[in-house]
Amino acid sequence: MYTLHIDDLNGTERDVKDGHWRSRRMILAKEKVGFSLHETTLYAGQTSEFWYANHVEAVYCVGGKGTLTNLETGEKHQITDGFLYLLDGHEKHRLEIEEECRMICVFNPPVTGREVHDENGVYPVIIEDE
Repeated sequence: MYTLHIDDLNGTERDVKDGHWRSRRMILAKEKVGFSLHETTLYAGQTSEFWYANHVEAVYCVGGKGTLTNLETGEKHQITDGFLYLLDGHEKHRLEIEEECRMICVFNPPVTGREVHDENGVYPVIIEDE
């Protein structure tokens, strides 16, 4: 059994920050369960563009307010507490955050925690060593 408290990740290598967001990676590829699970905080007033060309991501909002735009179709969705989106088609997307958002994110294949978004917002696939 694997257990942790989210606050135990503060200041560790699993606590990843940039100027637009903070992601605390609770389950990573090294746990070898076939997915990774993150709590990501998106800061108010920030706009970010992402494209997970190599991963499927499910995102569930547990607090905050913003707008999700599918950059391929132009379709917009309001993000509020209880809203979920699934990037099962590897959609390029934009997040515009009005009020700080807390999101629970699941990735498949799982991320290792060492990935860095490239200039297109893409994570590379990194295979965890045995």
